[in-house]
Amino acid sequence: MRKILEDLRWRVSASRARRARAKSKATFIGVTGSSGKSTVTALLGHILAAHRPTYARVLANTFNSLVSTLYKRMTQAGEVDYVVFEAGASGIDTIRPMAEMLQPHVAVVTMVRLEHVARFRTLENVAVEKRAMVSALRPDGLAVLNADDPYVADMAAGAGCRVVTFGMAETADYRVTDIRAAYPDRLTFSIHWRRGLLQLETPFPAEHFWLPTVAAVATALELGVPPDKVAAQVATFQPVVNRCAVLVTEGGPQFILDAAKAPWHSINLALDMMAKATSSRKRIVLGQISDYAGSTKKYAFAYQTARGIVDQVIYTGDNAHRSRASQTDRDCGRFVELRTAKEVSDHIKRTAVPGELILVKSSSNLHLERIALAWTHDVKCWVPVCGKSEGCHTCGLYELPYEQHRAHVMRRRRAKVWRQFRGLLGGGSS
Repeated sequence: MRKILEDLRWRVSASRARRARAKSKATFIGVTGSSGKSTVTALLGHILAAHRPTYARVLANTFNSLVSTLYKRMTQAGEVDYVVFEAGASGIDTIRPMAEMLQPHVAVVTMVRLEHVARFRTLENVAVEKRAMVSALRPDGLAVLNADDPYVADMAAGAGCRVVTFGMAETADYRVTDIRAAYPDRLTFSIHWRRGLLQLETPFPAEHFWLPTVAAVATALELGVPPDKVAAQVATFQPVVNRCAVLVTEGGPQFILDAAKAPWHSINLALDMMAKATSSRKRIVLGQISDYAGSTKKYAFAYQTARGIVDQVIYTGDNAHRSRASQTDRDCGRFVELRTAKEVSDHIKRTAVPGELILVKSSSNLHLERIALAWTHDVKCWVPVCGKSEGCHTCGLYELPYEQHRAHVMRRRRAKVWRQFRGLLGGGSS
């Protein structure tokens, strides 16, 4: 009976979402790609919000989230002119249903990379999945595509709508040049487009963020946002939590938190960022590499590259033993192997040098962001793997021991129900 009720509730929610989409006069923008889509969605939403009322759904990128966006969040936000939704692929044929419900006016595709290896197997399969967002566009729609990625560029063929491209390629409609970033100096670059030159100063600490930035900027310019307003919004943007977000502690280290995703193709990007950064001391904390949890070769290669860049490399998690670090490196402290985030946190607290730069890189399951949070909060949740998909910043319960989370959430839910009940009785919501 419970399953029947849940299925009925879901059907009703989906039906409401479709009706809400049909009634809305907003411009709907779907953002997808193997990496960079969260930053594109958040940045584009930030830019558009300075132009007209906008609702952007970041990180929650599933079909269920889309349903909630259409029939709940948009209603709560009031009438909007733009809706920006990030669509993530969790397996074969997961984007198509989202694209069909979203019915986008604009589709943005960042890149095609082989993530979720066990599910997709080949780049071609990933490309087919991402193409679904472009295929859902109407003839009067707009596709914003990465000209440097052949799999994405090929989506222009047969798109059946207007296409603009971005990238470093000479043929790109929005061509990027003069890319520079060396933390603490943030990313700057120039965009050449049909109306001239646009120079951008961003808050990002690494060069590879030029790609999601230009994707968002190109889309905003195509939607009519003035260039000066675009540049101003880019400069004031706050990077997405755990996507190379910077945390500077008082009298302690500077952290770059990149602990939401760690696909293999992103490891070298993170290492390159650290190589170009300037600091009195540099350290890297590496947790789990996505899709390659059991690959000693990958962890060993990452260590050999990292040890030539920073003063100390710390491996943590169940794969920390796969570094193949020499005994000499272990003895002199160049390599440290620790199993849990709490052990890493304690180690850094004992050995920290004011102003040093620490990169925290891992897939999300280890929640290594707690290492940095422990410098600004009283972190008490140190369970190695909690099973929650959202990050600690979203969860917000890191100052409570893990075993108290469930009771706290239940109390919060009961309090919410009670407030709603009092409101129905005319007792107010306070």
